[in-house]
Amino acid sequence: MDRKAAVAALLPALFLYACDRTVEPPEPGSTVATSDATATTLPNGEGSGSAAPNPSPSSPAPTTGAGSGVNDGSPDLTPAVLTPEAEKGVKGARNVMLSFARAIELKEFDQARAMLSPGDRQKWSKAEFTKMFADLGKITVAVPTGTTEGAAGSSYYTAPVTITANDKDGRPVRIEGEAVLRRVNDVDGATPAQLRWHFDKLTLDWTH
Repeated sequence: MDRKAAVAALLPALFLYACDRTVEPPEPGSTVATSDATATTLPNGEGSGSAAPNPSPSSPAPTTGAGSGVNDGSPDLTPAVLTPEAEKGVKGARNVMLSFARAIELKEFDQARAMLSPGDRQKWSKAEFTKMFADLGKITVAVPTGTTEGAAGSSYYTAPVTITANDKDGRPVRIEGEAVLRRVNDVDGATPAQLRWHFDKLTLDWTH
């Protein structure tokens, strides 16, 4: 048999040998190239593409300031903007009162103090105002409906304020006072700030 005849005789056997072979699967966690040249992680590699980094141990949260939930400026408790008509009435006054109450309850003391009149901000520095509430647990602020009266081109809204909580030793605390809000009636020359309800005076006294 010449060489060509010998090669021709071996071809059928080689074809059958190739068909009988099985392809071994890749090891778990290995990668194979896809058609767009990205790497896909197979089972045990959990998902496709780059694996997510292992989470690092979380750092202790600060007790005050950004991210603490105490006096960190979040959420923004600035009284909501109302329509001019709503701003004139009791709804406008309640809007300010409820924003103030919520700021105290959420321990956003700087935001609460910022709503006060210049005279009351002078009476209580930031540190002094915060000190009144800093050691209290969960705070509840009650601001029942008040009364409205007009005098000398201005309107006044007066409402009681009651703050209850427990101190760091678990003893009940009660702070009572009164809030007086004011707005200038629609007179020539009044500024937008004067036409909105704002704190005129706040009193707060510890009862126990």
